[in-house]
This record gives sequence, structure tokens and C-alpha cells, in this order.
Amino acid sequence: MAISTEDIRRLREATGAGVMECKRALDETGGDFDQAQKLLKTRGAIIAQKKADRAAMEGLVDSYIHLGGRIGVLLEVNCESDFVARSDDFKQLVRDLAMQIAAMAPLRIGTEAGLDQDGIEDDQILLKQAFIRDPSATVEDRINETVGRVRERIVVRRFARFELGA
Repeated sequence: MAISTEDIRRLREATGAGVMECKRALDETGGDFDQAQKLLKTRGAIIAQKKADRAAMEGLVDSYIHLGGRIGVLLEVNCESDFVARSDDFKQLVRDLAMQIAAMAPLRIGTEAGLDQDGIEDDQILLKQAFIRDPSATVEDRINETVGRVRERIVVRRFARFELGA
């Protein structure tokens, strides 16, 4: 089956993956758009796994104040280079994570070593929560998606959530 440039463009817009990656995914799935999306998502997770031991010392500290000023979040997310830290992809991820924390009030990130996770439900762990903008994916999936595009390790280092009167 011939893959059209329109199909590649549509997949690229949906996933943010590179043109050649989109073409390969469509070729491998016989032009099936949904399967190609799943394949690219899986590849993003594999890329994230390969980069897990790399140092992530750059990044952003961002804040988010929810409407009305009743909830606020301060968040640090790290990556490997200042080039990626300044990219729109990374900035959007950090903004999405801050909004996620404001909306869902997680207790832990999910990467902390030595912390007792007993009694904490998956919906209280940031990385395991359903992503608020796409409930079919987890927050970790959303991070891996960005890792697949920027090709660098991304780490949620820490966050603080403030709620008026809580």
C-alpha cells in the first residue's frame, strides 16, 4: 500500500514524531493510522528507557495558579540540555504537568527511592495517574511521548501543591 504525504502529515500532527519515523510506522502497519500511533507511542517508551541512566541537570521551574488563586503549583522538571529546556515541546509538557498536579493532587511523583508506597493508590502517584488532557494515557505516557520527540531524558524532580484552606 502506498503511503500518502497526507497520511504522514496527519500522523506527525497527532504524535509529534519525525517525518521519517511516521513514514516507517505507517509502512510497518500497512497504513493503519491507529496502529501506527500505538507503534510510535511504544517506541517513545523504549527511547525513554534507553535514556534512563543519563544525567538530567537542565530544565525548568514553573508555576501554575489555578483560576481564582485558590490552588497553586510549583514544579521542577529536568532534561539533559538547555536547548531542549527552551523548546516549545518541553515548555508545554511542564505546563501540562503543573495543571495535572493542580487538578489531581498527587501525593508522590512515583520515582522516589525508599519511600513507602503502601496505602497509596495509583491515582495518588503522579506518573501513574490518567493524564487529564487524554485519559486513555498516563502521565508517564505523556512524558515518554515528549522524550520520543526531543530525544532526551526528562525527569519530574519535585513539586509542591498549595491549596487555600487545606
